[in-house]
Amino acid sequence: ECVSGCVCPEGLFDDGRGGCVEEEDCPCIHNSDWYNHGQNITVDCNTCTCQKGIWSCTTNACYGTCTIYGSGHYITFDGKFYDFDGSCEYVATQDYCGDKNSGGSFSIITENVLCGTTGVTCSKAIKMFLGKTELKLENKDYKEIQRDIGDDVYYQNRTVGLYLVIEASNGVMLIWDKKTTVFIKLTPDYKGKVCGLCGNFDDKSNNDFTSRTGLQEASALTFGNSWKQSSMCPDVTEEIKPCDLKPHRKSWAEKECSLILSEIFKICHSKVDPSPFYEACVHDACSCDSGGDCECFCSAVAAYAQECNKVQACVFWRNPDICPIFCDYYN
Repeated sequence: ECVSGCVCPEGLFDDGRGGCVEEEDCPCIHNSDWYNHGQNITVDCNTCTCQKGIWSCTTNACYGTCTIYGSGHYITFDGKFYDFDGSCEYVATQDYCGDKNSGGSFSIITENVLCGTTGVTCSKAIKMFLGKTELKLENKDYKEIQRDIGDDVYYQNRTVGLYLVIEASNGVMLIWDKKTTVFIKLTPDYKGKVCGLCGNFDDKSNNDFTSRTGLQEASALTFGNSWKQSSMCPDVTEEIKPCDLKPHRKSWAEKECSLILSEIFKICHSKVDPSPFYEACVHDACSCDSGGDCECFCSAVAAYAQECNKVQACVFWRNPDICPIFCDYYN
């Protein structure tokens, strides 16, 4: 039976954009954008080239990044997004895991404290143990403490724009915005060898909720509680919903955070799903009600912008009215 419509002449192929091309000119698609034969894109630390409609990529092993920001939002090394609000010290990541518990070289602890009247918590201090050196990052500054046990691990620190960057010789890097956002980067050597709230960095996100005892947990609460440093801290038993507790802030929070869903970030929407970042933003904007509400909102939007940057969707969202940064001062 004949069906009306258009077909390409014999020997040519539909290019998906209403035209017909030779096989060697077939385009490729990535995150709903089209690329012509011979065009390159960067994915993580690899370069991909479009060849006859198929991507051909380099196979470099890339750094893993774990992000902790705002009031208890986590993106693991393997890309799992979850929330955990506990007020205690927790293991963010370490290589003291499983049977080889004694052979580790680093541990990063995040200290969560209340940041508002609704009961939500923010990461306010970070402890970084590198061999026998302990670094404590708090109140926009850091200090070094030398301990008696452990190896010597060399590190250097530098300030890059808003961030304090600590880079250690064992392949661990910590980037801190001196407020509530922390990025932890690890070299590929640590794949599958770390544990904590940042997951196990084995390229599979479905097993990231592995507790301290090695069990797979179904809920973020049980998983998070297992990584607390002190048994004196109470377990978290329920997820706090600050917008339900402060309904008068909800409409303001939704209006401000709609920036993430707006045209400004349109270039990024097909590359990074904005919905979890929008929900996290509303959660934070409702919860930070004791000063610093703009700081919480700005950190939440910046977290989405950071993920957009990773996939080459650079968005200029700051302006004199929205989370301005005085670049001359930081330069």
